[in-house]
Amino acid sequence: MTGNRTLTRLVEGGSYFECPRWHEDRWWVSDFYRHAVYTYDPEGRERLALEVEAQPSGLGWLPGGDLLVVSMKDRRILLRGADGGVSTHAQLSELTTGHLNDMIVDRQGRAFVGNFGFDLMGGGRPAPASLVRVDPDGTAAVVAQDLWFPNGMMITDDGTLIVAETFAARLTAFDIQPDGSLTDRRVWAQVQPSPEPADTETMLSAVSFAPDGCALDAEGHVWAANGLGAAVCRVAPGGRIVDEVAMPEGLGVFACGLGGEDGCTLIACAAPDFNEEARAAAREAVLLTTTVEVPHAGLP
Repeated sequence: MTGNRTLTRLVEGGSYFECPRWHEDRWWVSDFYRHAVYTYDPEGRERLALEVEAQPSGLGWLPGGDLLVVSMKDRRILLRGADGGVSTHAQLSELTTGHLNDMIVDRQGRAFVGNFGFDLMGGGRPAPASLVRVDPDGTAAVVAQDLWFPNGMMITDDGTLIVAETFAARLTAFDIQPDGSLTDRRVWAQVQPSPEPADTETMLSAVSFAPDGCALDAEGHVWAANGLGAAVCRVAPGGRIVDEVAMPEGLGVFACGLGGEDGCTLIACAAPDFNEEARAAAREAVLLTTTVEVPHAGLP
């Protein structure tokens, strides 16, 4: 491992940043408890892109350029058109069992959307969740089940969908078929043994690696924000951690992305913790950047 990179504070004063995407020469980032999506240029200048009262999360773009945004608490996918108008692209309440979470949109405009699977912030007992596909016309269907907190997702150039299972300490892969179905489910990386089903505290205390937001690089490795370990980890296929970037003291990290002009800027969404009440009451989240050797690949 190298792990001795310098981290630069690009942005301060957020509530809880998630789902960073490099698009049109700037970063697009959801801020849960400011209830909005913002963009940031390479100098950190902020611009409001979209307000999402029910809490924004995953971001992606349709082939024509329209923006899709997860609205977590009312389990909708919103569409912001080129004219700035916002509409409901899909309503997923009947297909999911918890807040919507991260999302990835493929080159055909199909969105793959995860959800918590249970009431995380309300103290519910963890349960496996489904993965939903939303087609370009807004129709939706469950395409995978029994995922332990499906979170960050990536699509390789050869059409493999990789999903972080936060509560299972692993990344799981599927082949995306021409019709959008998912086949050949397999473990892409098992970093630590998955804990037995239990309450949240017991499950998370049994591991020290919980992959959250992720990014894919051109050597086929995944940078994964470790929601328990205060580091962004570069994970090789199979599960070995080959590099990591530690966060400054007092900060955890809950999402990451690769972008910048050359694709070699690693951005980390950092905050003291993921407690909803504490994060909503403070403005302590930051966006940190560093430079890595291997550039971005695939989607997002």
